[in-house]
Amino acid sequence: MTTRQAGRDLDTSRAHSARMYDYFLGGKDHFEVDKEAALVAAEAHPGLYVTARENRAFMQRATKVLAQEHGIRQWLDIGTGIPTEPNLHQIAQSVVPEARVVYADNDPLVLKYAERLMRSTTQGRTAYVEADATDPDALMSAVEDSGVLDFDQPIALSLNALMHFITDPHDPYSIVRRLLDPLPAGSALAMNHCTPDFDPDTWNHVAEVYTNSGTPVKFRSHSDVGRFFDGLDLIAPGICCCHRWRAAEPAAGEPEIADAQISLLAGVGIKR
Repeated sequence: MTTRQAGRDLDTSRAHSARMYDYFLGGKDHFEVDKEAALVAAEAHPGLYVTARENRAFMQRATKVLAQEHGIRQWLDIGTGIPTEPNLHQIAQSVVPEARVVYADNDPLVLKYAERLMRSTTQGRTAYVEADATDPDALMSAVEDSGVLDFDQPIALSLNALMHFITDPHDPYSIVRRLLDPLPAGSALAMNHCTPDFDPDTWNHVAEVYTNSGTPVKFRSHSDVGRFFDGLDLIAPGICCCHRWRAAEPAAGEPEIADAQISLLAGVGIKR
């Protein structure tokens, strides 16, 4: 089933973070303005291509860990982005076929391709809602109206590569609290967030590029990212660079990726 708010026209006059991300992943669902902005950002930091791939890899590992080790059977993925297989529901349902997933995003291009997100197992369910994370109350209302998630059972809130696009005037910590509040004990927060900690000059330059292209960002320190997990029990290994979170050991001879190249902090916490 699919639940949607009224669609909006595509704005191709300025770059959009989801479409720039699609370009970094080698996708085809972006416009020239997105490619141009992505190339400028990559000139500031060529590691953005690797960062995008490691973001996807973290999502896959975190989803499997929550399903296998913490009994999670439901996910709410906000800031879904343009569908890129394997999508979160495909990862979850490969472990637990009955998994239920609701995706939420505010980009009309994501809505256009939302049918890719609907290909659930027969045992599970998926839905897509068009909603904006900066209005968490309306977003959660739309999610509840979809009827896919049972709010009496634990739900994993997935906020990957999203919160650094929510700047301080929107009070990002309040947004995360309001998203977590309706979720019962045993629910989880899985998120990653760009940081300037490892290479301030480069990442401040990247922030300028995004902001100048019409997409304001706020990259945050380790301690500031940790504030999103206040009141939750972080699972091992805590908050670390995402390519190190529950990752397999590099193969022999494979070069190790430096934290400064990724600069994407990740963590998973369980609600008490």
